[in-house]
Amino acid sequence: MNTKSSRAGCWGLVVLLAFSVLASAQEFKPIQLPKPQMDGGKPLMQALKERKSTRSFSTEKLPVQTLGNLLWAAFGINRPDSGHRTAPSAVNRQEIDIYVATADGLYLYEAKGHTLQPVLAEDLRAKTGMQPFLKDAPVELVYVADYSRMGRGTDEEKNLYSATDTGFIGENVYLFCSSQGLATVVRGSVDRPALAKAMELRPEQKIILAQTVGYPGKQEPRRR
Repeated sequence: MNTKSSRAGCWGLVVLLAFSVLASAQEFKPIQLPKPQMDGGKPLMQALKERKSTRSFSTEKLPVQTLGNLLWAAFGINRPDSGHRTAPSAVNRQEIDIYVATADGLYLYEAKGHTLQPVLAEDLRAKTGMQPFLKDAPVELVYVADYSRMGRGTDEEKNLYSATDTGFIGENVYLFCSSQGLATVVRGSVDRPALAKAMELRPEQKIILAQTVGYPGKQEPRRR
């Protein structure tokens, strides 16, 4: 191949890569989640009976309807007139944000519009904890408390209430997953400083917990 042909080939590759990057950037945009489905699933008592933590996940992606139902159950708006949510929060501060890490990127769940707002076009799933199964599960939820919404309370009070409010949301996710045959586990083993940096959080935003969600894997799940 002569020099001219070689240069033409290189330029062609550069153009192809540029178009590929541009296309990927254009695809990373807000996602309007479908209206949550209010029927179906297992009865509450059966869901409680079958609730468990699982650490084996399939790589199969969740349908967007299922993801939307999950996020609404976690902390969606169930009383539109007041903006109140499916999980309680101290003084109705609603200080917990749910970040959704997927293979496509990092999103923020916006309950008012029931949308996923793009944050970073990067797969951060493996950075949301220490466990090896993180790379397999399709969804990693990261619960982040925004202390700027919590008034003038002490740090001790903010830590207590944000942890409690996160617990309510996490249990909603557990019950939804139990009802729908999904696998999930709440995780506290998180390198919070490293993850906060990767997520480009503000200083007043504090990572509380993470939670993995997906279809059950082939291995026998651990329970607690």
